[in-house]
Amino acid sequence: MIEYIKGELTELTPAMATVEAAGVGYGLSISLNTFSAIQGKKEVKLYVYEAIREDAYVLFGFVSKKEREMFELLITVNGVGANTARMMLSGMSVSELCNAISTGNARLIQAVKGIGKMTAQRIIVDLRDKIVALGIAEEIPAGGQMAAPVNSQVKDEAVSALTMLGFSPAPTQKVVLQILQEQPDLPVEQVVKLALKQIK
Repeated sequence: MIEYIKGELTELTPAMATVEAAGVGYGLSISLNTFSAIQGKKEVKLYVYEAIREDAYVLFGFVSKKEREMFELLITVNGVGANTARMMLSGMSVSELCNAISTGNARLIQAVKGIGKMTAQRIIVDLRDKIVALGIAEEIPAGGQMAAPVNSQVKDEAVSALTMLGFSPAPTQKVVLQILQEQPDLPVEQVVKLALKQIK
């Protein structure tokens, strides 16, 4: 079993990191959270989850053990596969996800593409006690509060506009969410203008 890979970051996209260790280049599927954390670094250490199937051998890389633990918990839930779990960890940080689960906020979990109402409720029921038992929930901010929910219509329109301008949807969504959490009342055009300055 591979616990982690430490080496030179030779290629990086929002969904994939290539780490060269001992002359071997390992391609690891990553979340947006990990992408943001390792962007601009030359040397990285990524914790690994190995997904071995009949037709594929996929490595998932995580910037922290807590993110990997959260991923491993998510894929134990019926209806949540590895790619859906990665999508969830791209849309929310570990602490935000823990907060949503511990407070029973199914709507926030449903905001992740591919997660329906039943799956969101199943995630909450299955994982609420486990995140506390494993200590993952310690990452919840003081007071158990997270950033104010954003206007999903404005968010979707802004992401859509930026995507049409040629930006990748994943990093775009992250930037748009950040802007709306800081300034929830901004109209779409202002969000797009601010995002254009921030998207690399």
